[in-house]
Amino acid sequence: MKQYDTAKIRNIAILGHLGSGKTSLSESILYVTGAIGKKGEVEKKNTVADYLPEEHTRQTTLAMSLIPCAWQDYKFNFIDTPGSEEFLGELNQVLSVVKGAILVIDGAKGIEVGTERIWIELTKRHIPTIIFINKLDKENIKFNELISNIRERFGKQVVPFSWPIGEAADFNGYVDMIEMQARVTDSQDASQPVDMPADLADEVASWREQIVEAVAESSEELLEKYFEGEELTLDEIRSALRTGVMAAELYPIVVGSATKTLGMRTMLDMLGNFFPAPDELKPMKGTDLGTGETVIRKTDNNEPFSAYVFKTTVDPFIGAVNLFKVVSGTLSAGREILVANNKETEKVSQLFTMSGKTQVPLETISAGDIGAVAKLDNIFTGATLCDPKHPVVFEGAEIPTPTIYMAVQPKNKQDEDKISSALQRLRTEDPTFEVVRNKETAQLLIGGQGHTHIGFILEKMKNMFKVDVDTADQRIVYRETIKKRTEAQGRHKKQSGGAGQFGDVWIRFEPLNSNEKTFEFTDQVVGGSVPKNYFPAVEKGLVETLEAGPLAGFPVIGVKATLYDGSYHPVDSNEISFKLAASLAFRNACKDAQPTILEPIMKVRITVKDDYVGDVMGDINKRRGRVLGMEPIGGGIQVISADIPEAEIVKYAIDLKAMTQGSGAFTREFDRYEEVPGNLIDKIIEEQKLQEERK
Repeated sequence: MKQYDTAKIRNIAILGHLGSGKTSLSESILYVTGAIGKKGEVEKKNTVADYLPEEHTRQTTLAMSLIPCAWQDYKFNFIDTPGSEEFLGELNQVLSVVKGAILVIDGAKGIEVGTERIWIELTKRHIPTIIFINKLDKENIKFNELISNIRERFGKQVVPFSWPIGEAADFNGYVDMIEMQARVTDSQDASQPVDMPADLADEVASWREQIVEAVAESSEELLEKYFEGEELTLDEIRSALRTGVMAAELYPIVVGSATKTLGMRTMLDMLGNFFPAPDELKPMKGTDLGTGETVIRKTDNNEPFSAYVFKTTVDPFIGAVNLFKVVSGTLSAGREILVANNKETEKVSQLFTMSGKTQVPLETISAGDIGAVAKLDNIFTGATLCDPKHPVVFEGAEIPTPTIYMAVQPKNKQDEDKISSALQRLRTEDPTFEVVRNKETAQLLIGGQGHTHIGFILEKMKNMFKVDVDTADQRIVYRETIKKRTEAQGRHKKQSGGAGQFGDVWIRFEPLNSNEKTFEFTDQVVGGSVPKNYFPAVEKGLVETLEAGPLAGFPVIGVKATLYDGSYHPVDSNEISFKLAASLAFRNACKDAQPTILEPIMKVRITVKDDYVGDVMGDINKRRGRVLGMEPIGGGIQVISADIPEAEIVKYAIDLKAMTQGSGAFTREFDRYEEVPGNLIDKIIEEQKLQEERK
């Protein structure tokens, strides 16, 4: 593929709800632009974008895929993106490098949960967007009603730029309301101008007038011309529309059918004409590695080279492949670059772009374009690449934290060593999931955005690294503490011929009210009843004893211990004796110190529609949670802040979807430990005993 000038490059995300037809749209675009000679089909598992075995199995997009193609004199870098809300990390990475989007809506289903979620992200980032209404060849589509619903939900700035001709199987064309020309098309999307259908004339004229009004309001000069009754020229209309679309103040609706290859050419023309080139965007801000000062990188070939890595894929045979967008300057094969995040230097031996899974060689890549490198181990998703002489680092895209954890263990014990290595390599590919080995529960945990996300990871591990696993629920990591101040003696005496052992301590134990310390040791010994050189042994004995509490063996926290008296033997006393004496003192103290169990409390933020706020808040109360506040963020969406015990949200990702018809989302992070209600303590102790017996 040739090198394109920055002004002729467009980076565009293809987005939409599951099943809206994103991958079929990608296939039609590739076909119309001549990039492929025959269209693939999702059902036949032969599309360019969906090439992973896991995508073939589920017949849905599970990972972003780069689809470059040429149209007229433009280069389009399309990125086909997963529709599931569980792949929010992929969406964030894609939206960090594009400045244009096609939001695909299934004409038969209308606005779905994923459509709304994506719309919020697009408008929040002010990304120019075309709404493509797909599948208009299907039955029972009420187009006028659909347009009204879209404008009601998304705003009056969403305007149809084309109108369908025919319905269902008879859908065979559209009216271009910019040029006011009706066209019918064939299976190659070649269009022929026809007379305006009489039954559409009034409808189209009304919408055309709304477009002209929007154009006129974009400048005083055009508004004056419009009020004086002068007709706006086609060039004036196109220029004003481009300004509105680029500013994300106007969102065109276009119509078509991806499977019938209908409407592609008009949409491609609009993408080139209305969407911004990379050099029309605001310069990128970064941090100079040498001075720490903010620096600006313009999307210009004459600037120092810099790039942002937005996707890493792992291949067991060729290693990592890293997709990046060139922010500034140019990059050629054979050049040395700096990975700013870890200050490692790499030499780019091969430079290419990707078309699905196929590598397309490049010699040089311009500012604003998207390329790829392979077999460079120090590069990862979120990394900044730059000229070693002009080191800069860019802030990465937001990476969501896991919402659900699952324990895994290999079905074959011979795979014990392979499982950690496989998961770590997959995490290089997807930083939105975590791998945690919990020593307390002896569980290997993986955290992800939901069951679909975790299922994809495990399926990929099986297919790519031949490691199959069993899964289990995450076990909660509890703690123990004491509620009452008490004092106790610990006396250790052992005599069995020769030198004996003797240690005697009196220790005061009390609850420690501190969020920073889990244990505090002090001494108030007077008169040398316990020599100072044994104080560290006493503290160490307590620390070791607190690793397993008296109720269920959970670690003990929130305890202050004060050594205030005791006795020693000039010959038989030693460090081990005082360690054992300290341990005995704590065990004796627990009889009166009212030991109890603490549970982890999570800080949870739940994003939910107004319609479901009552149900969600009621459910929080059932989970022993506390609602802390509620914040509207626009579009009929609320963010509920709450504290909820971790034990109550192990499977909250599933439950929240069920409560909100798939529209709810949440984040969670550990906040603190709190006492478990008394009626639950016995159950927790019993479960812990059963776990210990199974070991």
